[in-house]
Amino acid sequence: MTDAQETAADTALRTTGGGPPDDDVPANGLPIPLLEPREGIPPVVETEDALAEVIAAFAAGRGPVAVDAERASGYRYGQRAYLVQLRREGAGTALIDPVGCPDLSGLGEALAGTEWILHAATQDLPCLRDIGMLPTSLFDTELAGRLAGFPRVGLGAMVESVLGYALEKGHSAVDWSTRPLPEPWLRYAALDVELLVDLRDALEKELDRQGKLEWAHQEFDAIASAPPAPPRKDPWRRTSGMHKVRRRRQMAVVRELWTARDAVAQRRDVSPGKVLSDAAIVEAALAVPVNVTALTALPGFGHRMGRRQLEQWQAAVDRARALPESELPQPGQQVAGPPPPRAWADKDPVAAARLSAARAAVSALAEELNLPQENLITPDTVRRVCWEPPAPADADGVAAALSGHGARRWQVELVTPLLVEALTATA
Repeated sequence: MTDAQETAADTALRTTGGGPPDDDVPANGLPIPLLEPREGIPPVVETEDALAEVIAAFAAGRGPVAVDAERASGYRYGQRAYLVQLRREGAGTALIDPVGCPDLSGLGEALAGTEWILHAATQDLPCLRDIGMLPTSLFDTELAGRLAGFPRVGLGAMVESVLGYALEKGHSAVDWSTRPLPEPWLRYAALDVELLVDLRDALEKELDRQGKLEWAHQEFDAIASAPPAPPRKDPWRRTSGMHKVRRRRQMAVVRELWTARDAVAQRRDVSPGKVLSDAAIVEAALAVPVNVTALTALPGFGHRMGRRQLEQWQAAVDRARALPESELPQPGQQVAGPPPPRAWADKDPVAAARLSAARAAVSALAEELNLPQENLITPDTVRRVCWEPPAPADADGVAAALSGHGARRWQVELVTPLLVEALTATA
């Protein structure tokens, strides 16, 4: 048993009423600062020979493997991994540089059939998939914390409240594309996987105690088997401040500037926001400047920007100004599914009554089960079933509708009676 596991056993997962208390201070006093990895900071794996040694060591390891990845969000284009951390009993901790070792499919194959432990798995799986790593089974400690009713589910908060240790903070948002990586950053990265196995074991016991372990397994299986997310349609519509842009010509300016900015950011491998801010794009869209002089007067296009850059942005504006009416974007993005709930009372008062009853029932059950409503069932699923109820709206029909929208079996079993009652009571 490790020191962390002994601490977890001593504190006995201080639970009241089916879930952890709001206070995250261990019963035996302040949390213990975790300052160094057990075996020290391992060397960064940057060569194929070193990677082969890591693959052999982790293939020979025992039990689940803790996995984490660091990205350079806000600094670089895209969401690629710039450091991968792993820990497994019998293998220790490894820090792998995906820049020097861009293909980790061999490591992924060596860990096939092994349970991966991740914290907030959906954040890291896309960048891990890009370098050839994808789990066949996993345990998500953040999602486990949500299901168990923890009020704070960040890794630091979970390690502190469950295991009684305080992780180092402060390096999560640094530029992980920096080379060489500073030693304090590497220490932070190694500590991120230091206690994941211990945390997983403690959370499994707590979920089992609450009767929620099977729910968690279904959730984890759904994450592991989910296909990659499809590309976002019209991503330029998500420009911050877009709600200010009303006219189609102005929307065309946003689209052209966003597309031009994205091309520059991809070519330079920097975050799009470092090329041109969303606020500047919206200002240009509202003004639709006719020349570089007018563009320069707008916020975000000041004297610090070079003439060549200004001409590049003005060219994008000019392309939007020259578009015929037939090629201008439509005001509203075509959205599949029900309208926004605020419009239901006017469009369909009966559907609005169904939604109100369903929401109240789901909220009450989530509170009783001590878990977030969105983990009991997604709000979008509830809206879709209430907007277009199955016919007939009986248990079989509602269960089929929930399953069709991606609800897991445990969610279907719990939520179906609530929605049947809401749909029939307001019929």
